[in-house]
Amino acid sequence: MYLLSLLIIVVLVYFFFQHNNTLLLLITLAIGGYIVYSHETGHTATEFKNDMVNSINDEAQGFEGRKGIKRFDPQKMKEEVEGNQ
Repeated sequence: MYLLSLLIIVVLVYFFFQHNNTLLLLITLAIGGYIVYSHETGHTATEFKNDMVNSINDEAQGFEGRKGIKRFDPQKMKEEVEGNQ
């Protein structure tokens, strides 16, 4: 599958080069670079995304307790606004 992907990338790059489509050529080269990088290192975009989501989730846990911020209460906010008029 890896070699097939690289073959498809090479064919697409050649096709875009022949038709003078530089933007798609560069995008295809970037995709090819990502395929080679992820194959060689084992790191994937999905793994990176999951790490970021888990990091944000871990930081959000207990935020209210650490920062002393109480939950938003729209009724209380309405009473405060009406009381100040």
